[in-house]
Amino acid sequence: MGMALTVPRYTVVDLDLLPDDGNRYEVLAGTLLVTPPPGSAHQGVAARLAALFAFHILARRLVLFSPGVVTLPPLTQLEPDLLVVPPRFAPGTPWAEISEHWLAVEIVSRSSRVYDREFKRDAYLALGVREVWLVDVLDRSIEVCVRSGTGRVVHDALIWSAPDDSLSVHVELAELFSDVV
Repeated sequence: MGMALTVPRYTVVDLDLLPDDGNRYEVLAGTLLVTPPPGSAHQGVAARLAALFAFHILARRLVLFSPGVVTLPPLTQLEPDLLVVPPRFAPGTPWAEISEHWLAVEIVSRSSRVYDREFKRDAYLALGVREVWLVDVLDRSIEVCVRSGTGRVVHDALIWSAPDDSLSVHVELAELFSDVV
């Protein structure tokens, strides 16, 4: 007779005990997710997206974190590459106190593709994030998700509108992915 396999469960508190080695450590329903550090294409696209939101950040009509944290202690803490929240949550607000998340963006890479598409997308939505973007550098597309399951895949341009209709951000994918190899 064989022994039962014991799978460890991790908590948000456990994340502070993990090494600061450049990997991204997240916990989803007690399961540890580990992805390697992002590459230059990933970071370049994240920076370009942040720049598109910059005017609205400076006008204090929204707050953007890169990366951000969406947490539901004790067993879930995810780090989207970009996180947009309403302006009432000033930088410095503890992550657990940010109760409204307008947009979570994941830049999909080879190492994170399965996690981002199969687990994190639906987890963000279940945690109350209003919209999730899966930015695919290889496919040069953005999958826009507002409910569980596959979303609408965009290859040309899209407009993100704040839930309170206070602003909109236009994203041209040709510009976003220009010169990215």
